[in-house]
Amino acid sequence: MTVTLATPERESATHNKKGRRRSAAARQNLVGWLFVGPFAVVFLALLVLPIGFAFYLSMFQSSLIGGERFVLFDNYIKAFTDPSFLSGAWFVISFSLVLIPLQMAVSLAVALMLDIMTTRFARFSRLMIFMPYAIPTVIGALMWGFLYSSNFGPLAEIFGIFGATAPNFLSSNLIFYGLLNIVTWQWAGYYMIILYAALQGIDPTLYEAARIDGASQWQIVLRIKIPLIAPALLLILVFALIGTLQFFNEPKILQQLAAGAIPNDFTPNMYAYQQAFSLANDNYGSAISFALGAVVFICVYIFLFATRKRGSFIS
Repeated sequence: MTVTLATPERESATHNKKGRRRSAAARQNLVGWLFVGPFAVVFLALLVLPIGFAFYLSMFQSSLIGGERFVLFDNYIKAFTDPSFLSGAWFVISFSLVLIPLQMAVSLAVALMLDIMTTRFARFSRLMIFMPYAIPTVIGALMWGFLYSSNFGPLAEIFGIFGATAPNFLSSNLIFYGLLNIVTWQWAGYYMIILYAALQGIDPTLYEAARIDGASQWQIVLRIKIPLIAPALLLILVFALIGTLQFFNEPKILQQLAAGAIPNDFTPNMYAYQQAFSLANDNYGSAISFALGAVVFICVYIFLFATRKRGSFIS
């Protein structure tokens, strides 16, 4: 066996080589931080710090006599026993139970139809169905408020031609369905695009094999397409669940048009907005926001845990 002793020249070359590698790695890290740095600064300044400050505010209570005092989680206990917060939370939960299946059914049906169609009309239809998502929520809510109006809206005029009275979707009895229509109109196109993209990713040979075996179009949809796009369905379900539990824009915009039908505690977000900006009760408003965040987190976690155990929420 031959033993090779390291000479001083060889040790120096090895040391220099390691030094150059460390310098190159340090330069790469520096370049990486330069790319990430601006986003990190904006992320910390506009998201992390405001959330941290809001959580800090939620643990205090202000009064004219006692000033500001530390109360730890008293505001959270108050929120979860507040009838206004609980009624708003129950409304968005019941609204979600109707809205989410409706949105998914509409977006899935449209995506399946567009996937089957091969004409130029399919591309135009896809654009038109997606268009409402491109319209700002405020503009969309104002537009539907005009359409719903019993005084100057076209719906009232159309019903008037036949001597009938148009349903008032801005009344207390029908505001639920009025909002249901607006949110479905706004978001179904976005969810349709996600499902349509998932359908386009399916291998066409599966359809050919199914047709050779005598499968009908309906059987291909039920046995191949829907099971294969289950992850996309699960994704839009989570998106819809989170978005609906944080319901705010549409009812807030329509509040001025629907006299008395949408109170300030209609949803938890509206209640937090009223406490923070109308009543100057920042502490309790922050606590309501974090309490709502806890409700959203728990609902999404339970849902994801249940679907993970089944492997797919469809099967």
